[in-house]
Amino acid sequence: MGRKEKGTPLILEQVKIIDAGAEGKAIARHNDMVIFVPFVVPGDICDIRIVSKKRRFYEGRAVKIHKYSDKRIAPVCSHFGTCGGCKWQGMDYQQQLYYKQKQVSDNFSRIGHLDYPEILPIKASPVTEFYRNKLEYTFSTHRWLSEDEMNTEPSERDMDALGFHIPGMFDRVIDIEKCYLQSEPSNQIRLGLKKFAKENGLSFYDIRNFTGDLRNVIVRNSNTGDLMVIMVFGTDDQEVILKVMEFLAGDNFTISSLYYVVNQKHNDTINDLEPILFKGSAFNTEQMENLKFRVGPLSFFQTNSNQALELYRITRDFAGLTGDEIVYDLYTGTGTIANFVASKAARVIGIEYVEPAVLDAEINSQINGIENTRFFAGDMVKVLTPEFIEENGQPDVIITDPPRAGMHEKVVLRILEARPSRIVYVSCNPATQARDLSLLAGSYEIKAVQPVDMFPHTHHVENVCLLELKEHPDVEDQLKAVLE
Repeated sequence: MGRKEKGTPLILEQVKIIDAGAEGKAIARHNDMVIFVPFVVPGDICDIRIVSKKRRFYEGRAVKIHKYSDKRIAPVCSHFGTCGGCKWQGMDYQQQLYYKQKQVSDNFSRIGHLDYPEILPIKASPVTEFYRNKLEYTFSTHRWLSEDEMNTEPSERDMDALGFHIPGMFDRVIDIEKCYLQSEPSNQIRLGLKKFAKENGLSFYDIRNFTGDLRNVIVRNSNTGDLMVIMVFGTDDQEVILKVMEFLAGDNFTISSLYYVVNQKHNDTINDLEPILFKGSAFNTEQMENLKFRVGPLSFFQTNSNQALELYRITRDFAGLTGDEIVYDLYTGTGTIANFVASKAARVIGIEYVEPAVLDAEINSQINGIENTRFFAGDMVKVLTPEFIEENGQPDVIITDPPRAGMHEKVVLRILEARPSRIVYVSCNPATQARDLSLLAGSYEIKAVQPVDMFPHTHHVENVCLLELKEHPDVEDQLKAVLE
């Protein structure tokens, strides 16, 4: 039942939330129309204001909850409901795990139409707060205002913020008081920086006009106790830079690696810029079993160190290595998986698009005394050719860990042509993983599926899948299917 007064949005009354859906939003239905609603929990009964109408679905916001679900818990963060970082924080953790596992099975059934064994129970994160080893905060002159603040005089509003972007709004940043994603001194550094900037009249970044001294700050910690801070400036004002860097290098914080970057571009990406070491070590060190990994200011490393180790152990176990295999590690990044499995293989070949990541991978092999890895930089489609395979050896096992978009069809084609005995597919997006697996299904059988929770209080789930070559693979038919 709904009500709508002239000039007001449509409000649907007493609607039951029935499921958890994409992008951390929950799902309701009204007259066969799907409604996506954030910050509610399956089992809630609420009034929903429709904020957007699409052809096949609505988007809404809960304006009143009549009955609370038994799956609910009280969120610990005061920013819950505004900040979009932890949309599931109001849901019991065991229920979060249930819906993440369901997400994998739904995608495998509905998108991939796959035959697969019973999915193994999801690997829960042992900690659900302060689990991230990297956070990036944004300085902004366009602070997100609450409804109460909107009713104040504009001259009374402090519009400077240091925090996170509001979802879907490029120019609005919520000023964070306390974040529960990264351990201290992450919050202390952010709050200290903001106080210092305000006291010294330093300008926050105006993303609409591309002006301002202070743009971003990135905090990285490690499981060995290292702490790296990368300060990003919007101007090359050396007086301002020196003032801020000396503050960070002082006695207020114990920072082991302190960098700065000058970014005067019209986007926040710093991967194409040069970080300048101001003080301390050039890198953090992460420890995994008996291996050490160097993490520089631009290095990619899984942001949940504890669960990354779990993920890599599963990948190594699924690979079933005996010491004689040639392993290809596709989308190797900084070579963490390649180096992690190297002691169990004859040779590991890593391929990665980002050249600085390949340099990190080579360094990580060197510092761990690993001599049976080789890394190559370039577009996967262009590197992984029949000539490359002929030169580097036919893979017995392929490990692939692509970005969220999954693998290019030509990469799937190359894998089918290479015909490894086993494929271990690590994915941060079960939807694109299911799509790719459907292209491999004629030649490979899914033998095991293991979800891993890397990001508690979010909808994100990692999934590891083991595939084995069928006794009579339909390679020709599969190649045709991919080419078509």
